[in-house]
Amino acid sequence: MLLPRITPCLLIHNNGLVKTMEFKTPKYVGDPINAVKIFNEKEVDELIILDIDASVNNLEPNYKMIAKLAAECRMPLCYGGGIKSLKQAKHIISLGVEKIAISSAALEDDFIISNIANELGSQSVVVALDVRKKSTLFASTYKIYTHNAERAHKNDLMEFIKYIEDSGAGEILINSIDNDGQMRGYDVLLAKQIQKEINIPMTFLGGAGSLEDMQMLIKECGTIGVAAGSIFVFKGKYKAVLINYPNRDRKIQIFDLN
Repeated sequence: MLLPRITPCLLIHNNGLVKTMEFKTPKYVGDPINAVKIFNEKEVDELIILDIDASVNNLEPNYKMIAKLAAECRMPLCYGGGIKSLKQAKHIISLGVEKIAISSAALEDDFIISNIANELGSQSVVVALDVRKKSTLFASTYKIYTHNAERAHKNDLMEFIKYIEDSGAGEILINSIDNDGQMRGYDVLLAKQIQKEINIPMTFLGGAGSLEDMQMLIKECGTIGVAAGSIFVFKGKYKAVLINYPNRDRKIQIFDLN
């Protein structure tokens, strides 16, 4: 039985595992290597790890840390943070990472998506877009941000998504800045809007507070991938730190796939 892909997304800040709220106030929640070990035991579908320091501080990817994470990881691993060139992407893939995620570089370099896709294959290229809703009296639009939501871009979201697809990216990751860490549910309307426009897999991130939130997202728009952070590192109303992930039986139950 093919189950929906459920992906924990881990944020790295100062070499530690953190969780943010609307991309601000990172809270330390543990050691990333220990988190990977636990997710191994829980047979996670896939893991996304994003270094939120690299691009902001104009740093090279932390290859030493990436190598340790890849060596420990027994599930497909997607890494993002500080990747600005084909050379960097090739080095990261050589360390055992299956996919690389690029964000600011995709907006600043017209050829980086196609260059990496042509060299490493589309399946290895994920473009991550952080988006924030902008509302006026007449309409609501979504703006693209980078550098931990500090830098706004003028690109039209839907036009840029089509450009990503046409450039050869194999997957797109949409992260809602407004919903980050809120645990009140996904922006389902945005997910549906994007899903209608693309032919490549989309993973949606930002806002999950329960597996039922994931169920609603998949039922409403057929999203191939659902990702989350808080729900997999916190437990209970007081948000005690506890790495968790649903087992296969629970996934079948929650998504009514039996």
